[in-house]
Amino acid sequence: MPLVPLSLIALDGPSGVGKSTAARRVAQQLDWQYLDTGAMYRATALALHRANVAFADREGLKRVLASLRIEQRGTRSFLNGEDVSEAIRTPEVTQLVTPVSADARVREVLVEQQRAIGASGGWVVDGRDIGTVVFPNPCCKIFLTASAEARAQRRFLEMQTKGSTLTFDEILTDQQRRDHADSTRAVAPLKKAEDAVALDSTSMTLDQVVAWIVEHHRRHG
Repeated sequence: MPLVPLSLIALDGPSGVGKSTAARRVAQQLDWQYLDTGAMYRATALALHRANVAFADREGLKRVLASLRIEQRGTRSFLNGEDVSEAIRTPEVTQLVTPVSADARVREVLVEQQRAIGASGGWVVDGRDIGTVVFPNPCCKIFLTASAEARAQRRFLEMQTKGSTLTFDEILTDQQRRDHADSTRAVAPLKKAEDAVALDSTSMTLDQVVAWIVEHHRRHG
């Protein structure tokens, strides 16, 4: 018996492609809610970092995951009641989030939470495996891409506004590292779902990307 489509937009794609920003804007236009799954993995990475727990420490990891309480209130992220919206965007957490998101034990806990949140419908959800693993039956699946150079340039300009001294080449190298890790990990690797529509945003503005997704949803959702 086929699954009944869930009123949810799954937006997948590589790092730096602008999924989160686009997803927030799409949710606003549709009067839906936005779920930032990337922030959930970042909050988990922050929790493990603060607890000084390594993946080899099975009991420590189990303890941290058991006490994990991640909430999203509007655009703010909370970890066990603390607003960590800025803390989860630091370079230290960014370095940790790839191995954390590849861990099967972490993914099991967070995917369960994500499914519970999205089950009511009316959500725009972005990530790496939303349409392939987390929500296999949304009304729309979109795989957002852009060239590596375009993604690095967008990230470079964003980091400059925050006073970062990272060079374009450093950002591009780190991005290529994350792309490789995300697409080759053993658990839920980054890939386009067979029934997803690919959207290459290399030469598109954010407004154009958002308009395209909203129109696609209204025609096919």
